[in-house]
Parts: sequence; structure tokens; C-alpha cells
Amino acid sequence: MRILVAITGASGSIYAQRLLDCLDPAVHEVHVMTSQYAPQVMTTELPGGLQLRDGVQQHGFRSMNLPFASGSNPPDAMVVIPCSMGTLGRIAHGLSSDSLLRCADVVLKERRRLILVPRETPLSLVHVKNFELLIQSGAQIIPANPSFYTGPRSVVEVADTVVARVLDHLGVVHALVHRWTEEPE
Repeated sequence: MRILVAITGASGSIYAQRLLDCLDPAVHEVHVMTSQYAPQVMTTELPGGLQLRDGVQQHGFRSMNLPFASGSNPPDAMVVIPCSMGTLGRIAHGLSSDSLLRCADVVLKERRRLILVPRETPLSLVHVKNFELLIQSGAQIIPANPSFYTGPRSVVEVADTVVARVLDHLGVVHALVHRWTEEPE
């Protein structure tokens, strides 16, 4: 599977890092791009910087000369993690002023899998309406709302509860968290 991971300037860089840690470039073709403001946030939130595995391909957000900026060469899936509300709104309204937005537009129009992981609170009605437009367009919204039934003991384990849901929706097998089980009878 060809997977494009886009990282915006929203807080939550750990989600992107953990997703990239779980995507094996030997199994999947993994591509990464960051928005204009993502590096500033990553500097604060990821003291060692974004760590990429060998084989992960990086792309700039300003160039339209990348594989996924055309409907003739879309990725199988694109994940915007974390996804700022500004980026989410621009995607919802079809604005393609940079390559990250253009790639998301291509993924939607080609009916491929687009997963957006917003990390914002509280939500305004504008945000909710943008969610509605995107869901109607075929995108999946997976808010960065961690779960706690697995008993996470660290920030990484908390983040993994969100990343596990993203991996599930990508169809990527993982063992990040324990699955919810039925109660014994």
C-alpha cells in the first residue's frame, strides 16, 4: 500500500511520530510531508526531531512535482496527523494552495482513503460543518481522543490508543494496544 502521511502545525506531533514508527517501509511505500508550520511545532514537541525510518520518502509542501499531486498517480491512503482545523477547513472546501492540500484533494476526488486526525478543543459550529462536508465527501475523521481502558502508563501509550485506530482504518495489522473484550458471562 502507498501511504502518504501529512503532518500539520497542530499540536500532537507524537501522533505522527508513532504512526510513522508503526509503518514499515519494507511492507508499505511510505511518504511524508509537513505543512509550513509543522516544523515549528515538532521542534517543541519532539525534542529529537521527527525520526524517519530508512526508506520513508519525504516531500516538500511547496512543490507540485510529487507523485500524489495528480489524479493519475494517487496514493492508496493519506493520513493528516495531527490535522489543524485550518488544514481541515481548506481540504473541506477544495482549496489546493500547496501540495499537502492538493494531495488531499486528489485523494478525495479519486475516492481513495483520506483519514484526518484533528486535535482541537472546543469545536465550533464551523469545525462541525467542515467535518460534515468531509464525511459526505468520503473522508474519515478520527479525532485524537485517546482511550484509557487499556491502562496506558506513559504519554506514548496514550498516543498509541489513537494511532491504533488510525492503523485499523488503514488496514495495517498492529499490536499497539489490547483490544476491548467482551465481559465474561
